[in-house]
Amino acid sequence: MEINLLDTMFVLFSAYLVFLMHLGFATVEAGFTRAKNTASIIMKNMFTVAIGAMIFFIFGFTLAFSGDGAIIGNLNHLFITGVGLEAWPGLTIPGLAFFFFQAMFAATAATIVSGAVAERIKLNAYAIFSILLIGFVYATIAHWIWGGGWLSTMKTPFIDFAGSTVVHSVGAWSALAGVIVLGPRIGKFRKDGTPNAIPGHNIALAAIGGLLLWFGWFGFNPGSRLAADAAVAHIAVTTNLAGASGALTAMLLTWKRLKTPDVGMTINGFLAGLVGITAATAVVTPFWASVIGVLSGAIVVYAVDFFEAKLRLDDPVGALSVHGACGVFGTLAVGLFSMENGLITTGSLDQLISQVIGVASVFLFVFPTAYIAFRLLDRTIGIRVPAEDEVKGLDVTEFGLNAYPDFIMAMVEGE
Repeated sequence: MEINLLDTMFVLFSAYLVFLMHLGFATVEAGFTRAKNTASIIMKNMFTVAIGAMIFFIFGFTLAFSGDGAIIGNLNHLFITGVGLEAWPGLTIPGLAFFFFQAMFAATAATIVSGAVAERIKLNAYAIFSILLIGFVYATIAHWIWGGGWLSTMKTPFIDFAGSTVVHSVGAWSALAGVIVLGPRIGKFRKDGTPNAIPGHNIALAAIGGLLLWFGWFGFNPGSRLAADAAVAHIAVTTNLAGASGALTAMLLTWKRLKTPDVGMTINGFLAGLVGITAATAVVTPFWASVIGVLSGAIVVYAVDFFEAKLRLDDPVGALSVHGACGVFGTLAVGLFSMENGLITTGSLDQLISQVIGVASVFLFVFPTAYIAFRLLDRTIGIRVPAEDEVKGLDVTEFGLNAYPDFIMAMVEGE
């Protein structure tokens, strides 16, 4: 196919928006955690962007997009040799543009993990795990679904348009493994097992990060079309409606339960709606996109309680609920609400069966792999900081600085 310059510029601009989402992740995670760990959060997110770009360039992209119909991609070459300005097969954009867009996606799964394991993981352990996650785990799942692997070649192909499973579920299942192996933060649970609230230090920073993510999603979802055609308008609308309805649902639910609207849960509500629509954004109507957002906004509220109060898992930013529970629901929503073969919209069960197979197979690959990796890291280098370092904060103990030195000095002088 011939190169189309408009398509190329659209995909590149979408990739720039996805890159901006890393700023969103960094700020939302920093805002939802304590001030003494701000530099730690920022460093992990900056490292993730950098290592993600390099790992996907060296071998991740090759594993993800080679070996049609296979379970494992072929490592045909390193350093994306052979990918240049010629059109990528089946597309009207250069191979390098396709690589750049996919590379921006790759690191996103690891940023999901960084929030869930915040405030108690060692930087070196997180760094090693991120390399494994981006270069092997994520690349394998991307191959299964987007790179011609077995899930995309079933009789009724598994559908994940922009990554409810490839990105969000992969990140969430990896985060689940990390949270289990790490254990909760000091003081998170009382002796009877009930949770203590550990408020984040800056709700404004969290809101800025959340809204940056919402904005970046207009590159994440419409950009996954990989062409500047009329379908992009449909995708943008379904994306926005799901985010909006997710925010309103989470706000109203928490307002009813707590008697006051919860800002943090509203942020997670629109993120839940955006995660929920990501798989189905191109195949559902705006009405059903709104329904997906409403259901995702409700799911995230109850999922946070379930993970924390019932399973006693400490997830400072709600990543397991937003990206895990809503990633699974959003993937299944394709089989429920698709305009072509959704169970509710057409009565067909075929797509839903394929979606269930995909969700289950991804979990059975990602979670055990991540759990084994975290266990091995724990037995070798150790993954959790010493208790005294955790109490002091990782900024001081790992980085030798305070993220807010003027504030700390003012407190000391005030005493």
